[in-house]
Amino acid sequence: MDKTNTEKIRSLVDLYAWQKGHALVLAVYRATEKFPAKEIFGLVSQLRRAVISITSNIAEGFSRSSLKEKMNFYHISLGSLTEVQNQLLIARDVGYLSAVEYEQLFELTVEVSKIINGLIKASRARMYPPLSS
Repeated sequence: MDKTNTEKIRSLVDLYAWQKGHALVLAVYRATEKFPAKEIFGLVSQLRRAVISITSNIAEGFSRSSLKEKMNFYHISLGSLTEVQNQLLIARDVGYLSAVEYEQLFELTVEVSKIINGLIKASRARMYPPLSS
């Protein structure tokens, strides 16, 4: 349940960035269940750790009161998202993901990236409000 601009975000799960990130986590977990057993300590582990890092850093940023700290954790989350994108490319190229599966997951990463960038932009705007004339 995402909140509109007029509703107060009371907990982490109300945050749209976390919701979409969590959907990505679940999708990556489902996709990696089909990877070969030999990858359990390789690509599966790397992908899962990186995708979990996205929502973990959104959560940590959400809990911080300092806008600078919030932005820092949101930036770390973006770094983890880029890692996931790279690992999805590898999974596709070695044949663990079909082109369709890859495209669906990649589109979700792009959506999550845009939302996190929106969090960063909103935090920056609160940190440096425009001067009124």
